[in-house]
Amino acid sequence: MLPRNLPYSRISVIGLGYIGLPTAAVLASSGVEVVGVDVNESAIAAINAGLIHIQEPGLEVVVRQVAGAGLLRAVAVPEAADAFIIAVPTPFSDKPEGQAPEPDLSFIRAAVESITPVLKAGDLIILESTSPVGTTEQMREWLQAAREDLTFPGQGNGRSADVHIAYCPERVLPGRVLEELVTNDRIIGGLSDACCTAAMSLYSLFVRGECIVTDARTAELTKLTENAYRDVNIAFANEMALICDRLGINAWELIRLANRHPRVNILNPGPGVGGHCIAVDPWFIVSSAPEQARLIAQARAVNDSRPAYVVRQVAQAAQEIEKPVIACLGLAFKPDIDDLRESPAMQVVTLLAGTQCGKLLAVEPNIRQLPVELTALGVEIATLDTAIAHADIVVILVDHKEFLQIDATLLSSRTVIDTRGLMPRLHSNTDTLLDTTAIPGLVRDGI
Repeated sequence: MLPRNLPYSRISVIGLGYIGLPTAAVLASSGVEVVGVDVNESAIAAINAGLIHIQEPGLEVVVRQVAGAGLLRAVAVPEAADAFIIAVPTPFSDKPEGQAPEPDLSFIRAAVESITPVLKAGDLIILESTSPVGTTEQMREWLQAAREDLTFPGQGNGRSADVHIAYCPERVLPGRVLEELVTNDRIIGGLSDACCTAAMSLYSLFVRGECIVTDARTAELTKLTENAYRDVNIAFANEMALICDRLGINAWELIRLANRHPRVNILNPGPGVGGHCIAVDPWFIVSSAPEQARLIAQARAVNDSRPAYVVRQVAQAAQEIEKPVIACLGLAFKPDIDDLRESPAMQVVTLLAGTQCGKLLAVEPNIRQLPVELTALGVEIATLDTAIAHADIVVILVDHKEFLQIDATLLSSRTVIDTRGLMPRLHSNTDTLLDTTAIPGLVRDGI
């Protein structure tokens, strides 16, 4: 039985991926009936069986509970509901030479068009997908074209509109999604005051953080700004790493010393920037205002160039070895998750395979099998112990917790190219203080 006074008796979540499924599960945990919609038939079957098709700590327990209680079920075709949350991907198109890539809104449009047959007066539609400025308004245009019998906010009918529309971006960290869905503040951008009120009533079902109201365009740009800010700061660290490599200075040591200043907090460099947000969202800003977003565009260029730089370092080391075996540690875009989207580690391994500079062994403890695009290139999956035992060159691409337990002495006879600053942490875990000159790759640990 549903709790009393619920503002919505049934909520539909369109897209059951890394954001949609946790959102659906948390909503169902509040006692409301949730119907998830996805095009992936295996995902639908798994969810209805109380299982999950993605990796996120604690999620399977919640899905099992709410699916078993009949509060969450998954379908392929949208059904009537009181509120619809759209959480589908928003990739960008292939980037023309010298230009910013254009946002690809086809998934959002498909989601919108899929729900139009079941819309009714009084419904609420919320877009959570990270989107370029103006997407929520564009969504309204698609809805108006499909359902001329309903009114939508805008053109003076905001409070009297039949259907409310708002934008509320997700702001969660993979690995902590269930916690942050509840505790993080939410930005709610409605197309009218009434839309904001309707969206607030939905998020009040489970959000303990503060819900801040604004207009849709500001909410859209807020999410993009958050990730562009992080991207620019990462680009600064990556550019300093390039400078350090040119000048023969240890980048990790430099950053550690500079951060002793009370008002300096430089991030750590890496092999690039990955994930579904930071590597993508800044381009949405650039595409909207290319003449003004020059710093943001340059930061993207710096970070996008990192995988190729790492590959050049590995290829150079491989030239000195006959038939080298190269162990690539990590494929995910950040530690301790299985998410390979926009992963710079994946880009490094893919580019390395194209150079044919040696046999490639990939170690990724959070997946069961390699993506088909890597196996097609001849990359082999291996355990950590096997990869290190056979490798001439070890490339550290992700600092997974499993890699923090490596016995540093096992690497003393191998070339190590450390893109994550892992080696100094391994040294602190062993009683044997290794001479860094004995590990050739360590001189490249600023890349």
